[in-house]
Amino acid sequence: MRIEPRSGGTGEQQAVVAQAETETPEQPSPPVEGPPPGESPPGATPPPEEGEAAPRPRRRPVVVAAVFVVVLLVAGGVLAVPYVSNRLGLPWAPNAPKADPPAPREITLALQVPPESAPTPTPAGVGAAIDDLVTDPALGTLLGSVVDPATGTTLWERNADQALAPASTTKLLTSAAALLVLDHDMRFPTKVVAGAEPGTVVLVGGGDVTLSSLPEGEESIFPGAAHLDDLVEQVREATGGQVSRVELDLSAFTGPTEGRDWAPEDVPSTYMVQTQPVMLDGGRTDPTDEGSMGRSDPAGHLVETFAGRLGAEAGGTTTAPEGAKVLGEVWSPPVDELVRVALVESDNLVSEVLARQVAIAEGKQPSFEGAAEATLEVLSRHGVDVTGVELNDGSGLSPSNRIPPATLTQLLAMAASPDTDNEVTVKLRPLLDGLPVAGGSGTLSTRYDQGPATQGRGWVRAKTGTIPVERVHTLAGVVLTEDDRVLVFALMSNGGDSGAPAALDRISARLRGCGCR
Repeated sequence: MRIEPRSGGTGEQQAVVAQAETETPEQPSPPVEGPPPGESPPGATPPPEEGEAAPRPRRRPVVVAAVFVVVLLVAGGVLAVPYVSNRLGLPWAPNAPKADPPAPREITLALQVPPESAPTPTPAGVGAAIDDLVTDPALGTLLGSVVDPATGTTLWERNADQALAPASTTKLLTSAAALLVLDHDMRFPTKVVAGAEPGTVVLVGGGDVTLSSLPEGEESIFPGAAHLDDLVEQVREATGGQVSRVELDLSAFTGPTEGRDWAPEDVPSTYMVQTQPVMLDGGRTDPTDEGSMGRSDPAGHLVETFAGRLGAEAGGTTTAPEGAKVLGEVWSPPVDELVRVALVESDNLVSEVLARQVAIAEGKQPSFEGAAEATLEVLSRHGVDVTGVELNDGSGLSPSNRIPPATLTQLLAMAASPDTDNEVTVKLRPLLDGLPVAGGSGTLSTRYDQGPATQGRGWVRAKTGTIPVERVHTLAGVVLTEDDRVLVFALMSNGGDSGAPAALDRISARLRGCGCR
């Protein structure tokens, strides 16, 4: 698989400094010679003829001077208005800086290791902080675990080894397996090859479901996605525009395109489409709206769109001829960016694609079954206890999935460990960067907005999970306490009511506010 480098740029800001002009002393004017006697100076008014009334004296210089004075007074008055003087940065502006601006502060969005001097939390401290919240009736059956990743100590637990339906916190296992076994810069291809018949080409899906239908320069919901127009231009150049038919190869994935126990309304919906190895805009009908309705056959829509832009007809599915000439190829965003999309936006389709790529890397069938088997094998091989874990998909749409809270906290603790010499920790670190921020991003952007939960805004980063029909609500992530200590937690509520998400927010926010000593 080809690896594409990524690059970025930097910018500088310049300050403009105004300099005062130096006034020059007024010099005396040189004498001016008058006209010869008897002649009028150039431009002078001739004397009146006899019998004609003398013209009135001209006063233009006086009028012009008066107008000039009025303009100066008006301009001076306008420039004295605070709003105007502030906008123009005039010396007398009320908001004019009284001193040089401070030097810019360097800001980084990367996660930072807390100081080693942070006080150590205790089980008693954590229990005292949250025991009154975990009995909230809105939570139904609550299982959970809180762990100090610096020491590996379990600070609080409630039946943490018992497995419950995890909903979308399943994505933590899928994403972790992808980060552990796939190169973080790996990209998935979409290519076009020559078909078996003259004038026929085959569009071959390689796992990129983010391909953008928008023109170059416009960005869809997937940052850094390749553009279909780029692929079209490559094929036109390679074929001289002699394309009459486009066929589709979907053999990169095998098995059913929907999970066996997904609800009928799951596909298509605003949150999921068929799991196919290539499509436009994640199968959405609006490439700029992640909540838009999904298409019933996203791969079919892609081949029709691609053929239409080439002026060809869309054919059926096929398998590309072995060793066929490549006519064009584009690439998905890298794996670590896809993990971020899967976690922050809880993107079900991207999660299923990552699970199948894990299966391919592990020599398994790229199907629901093969992906689940590969995910568990990868996690177990890297030290994660998967006892009691049952996976039927990679997204968490399946209500039959089961994960114990202890598995989630162990995985998060490995990612949050201060031991940066540990290869597993280094590979899992993007898992934390990809978690939604309480009150700030993704599926947590509208939460932590009322009462005691607001204490967690900006300090809690966690993956959400919800299956409303099954009354499943989960939350698993990290929180920085007021004593600058990182804690990881997993809270799983089954059988609760609509107040469960807010109750989970309050528990994690309380962890932020306690020293837990």
